[in-house]
Amino acid sequence: MNIMTITEASRTGVSGLVSSAEAGNDVALSRHGHIVAEIVTAEEIAGLRRDRETLRDAALVMIRVATDSGVRTDLDQAMEAFGVTRADLEAEIVEGLHDL
Repeated sequence: MNIMTITEASRTGVSGLVSSAEAGNDVALSRHGHIVAEIVTAEEIAGLRRDRETLRDAALVMIRVATDSGVRTDLDQAMEAFGVTRADLEAEIVEGLHDL
Protein backbone atom coordinates (compact mmCIF):
# COMPACT_ATOMS: atom_id res chain seq x y z
CA MET A 1 0.00 0.00 0.00
CA ASN A 2 1.27 3.43 -0.93
CA ILE A 3 0.89 6.23 1.60
CA MET A 4 0.57 9.72 0.19
CA THR A 5 -0.11 13.06 1.75
CA ILE A 6 -3.20 14.91 0.56
CA THR A 7 -0.91 17.32 -1.28
CA GLU A 8 0.88 14.48 -3.10
CA ALA A 9 -2.44 12.88 -3.98
CA SER A 10 -3.68 16.18 -5.32
CA ARG A 11 -0.64 16.42 -7.59
CA THR A 12 -1.15 12.84 -8.75
CA GLY A 13 -4.78 13.54 -9.59
CA VAL A 14 -7.89 11.47 -9.27
CA SER A 15 -7.23 9.58 -12.48
CA GLY A 16 -3.76 8.51 -11.31
CA LEU A 17 -5.05 7.43 -7.91
CA VAL A 18 -7.86 5.39 -9.44
CA SER A 19 -5.48 3.78 -11.93
CA SER A 20 -3.18 2.80 -9.07
CA ALA A 21 -6.05 1.23 -7.14
CA GLU A 22 -7.28 -0.60 -10.24
CA ALA A 23 -3.79 -2.04 -10.65
CA GLY A 24 -4.04 -3.51 -7.15
CA ASN A 25 -2.02 -0.80 -5.38
CA ASP A 26 -4.23 0.63 -2.64
CA VAL A 27 -3.40 4.20 -1.75
CA ALA A 28 -3.66 5.57 1.79
CA LEU A 29 -4.05 9.31 2.14
CA SER A 30 -2.57 11.02 5.15
CA ARG A 31 -2.99 14.41 6.75
CA HIS A 32 -0.56 15.54 9.44
CA GLY A 33 0.92 12.04 9.57
CA HIS A 34 -2.39 10.25 10.13
CA ILE A 35 -4.12 8.12 7.51
CA VAL A 36 -7.52 9.66 6.91
CA ALA A 37 -8.73 7.79 3.81
CA GLU A 38 -7.87 4.97 1.46
CA ILE A 39 -8.46 4.51 -2.22
CA VAL A 40 -9.26 0.90 -3.08
CA THR A 41 -11.13 -0.88 -5.85
CA ALA A 42 -14.91 -1.17 -5.87
CA GLU A 43 -14.40 -4.94 -5.63
CA GLU A 44 -12.48 -4.51 -2.36
CA ILE A 45 -15.22 -2.30 -0.91
CA ALA A 46 -17.92 -4.79 -1.98
CA GLY A 47 -16.00 -7.59 -0.25
CA LEU A 48 -15.62 -5.54 2.92
CA ARG A 49 -19.33 -4.77 2.95
CA ARG A 50 -20.19 -8.47 2.53
CA ASP A 51 -17.78 -9.33 5.35
CA ARG A 52 -19.36 -6.68 7.58
CA GLU A 53 -22.83 -8.15 7.00
CA THR A 54 -21.55 -11.66 7.67
CA LEU A 55 -19.86 -10.56 10.89
CA ARG A 56 -23.00 -8.71 12.01
CA ASP A 57 -25.08 -11.84 11.44
CA ALA A 58 -22.53 -14.00 13.27
CA ALA A 59 -22.50 -11.59 16.22
CA LEU A 60 -26.30 -11.72 16.46
CA VAL A 61 -26.25 -15.51 16.45
CA MET A 62 -23.57 -15.57 19.16
CA ILE A 63 -25.54 -13.11 21.30
CA ARG A 64 -28.71 -15.14 20.93
CA VAL A 65 -26.93 -18.37 21.84
CA ALA A 66 -25.22 -16.75 24.83
CA THR A 67 -28.41 -15.19 26.20
CA ASP A 68 -30.91 -17.97 25.43
CA SER A 69 -32.18 -19.39 28.70
CA GLY A 70 -34.12 -22.13 26.94
CA VAL A 71 -37.41 -20.87 28.36
CA ARG A 72 -40.13 -20.51 25.72
CA THR A 73 -43.32 -18.49 26.07
CA ASP A 74 -46.44 -19.23 24.08
CA LEU A 75 -48.92 -16.61 22.96
CA ASP A 76 -51.35 -17.25 25.82
CA GLN A 77 -48.60 -16.75 28.41
CA ALA A 78 -47.50 -13.51 26.75
CA MET A 79 -51.06 -12.19 26.59
CA GLU A 80 -51.59 -13.07 30.24
CA ALA A 81 -48.40 -11.21 31.19
CA PHE A 82 -49.76 -8.09 29.42
CA GLY A 83 -53.27 -8.49 30.81
CA VAL A 84 -54.86 -9.20 27.42
CA THR A 85 -57.23 -12.02 26.53
CA ARG A 86 -58.06 -13.63 23.21
CA ALA A 87 -61.56 -12.18 23.56
CA ASP A 88 -60.06 -8.68 23.89
CA LEU A 89 -58.04 -9.16 20.72
CA GLU A 90 -60.99 -10.59 18.79
CA ALA A 91 -63.16 -7.66 19.89
CA GLU A 92 -60.53 -5.20 18.65
CA ILE A 93 -60.42 -6.98 15.30
CA VAL A 94 -64.20 -6.83 14.99
CA GLU A 95 -64.09 -3.10 15.82
CA GLY A 96 -61.59 -2.64 12.97
CA LEU A 97 -58.70 -1.60 15.18
CA HIS A 98 -56.33 -4.09 13.50
CA ASP A 99 -55.72 -4.94 9.87
CA LEU A 100 -55.31 -8.61 9.11
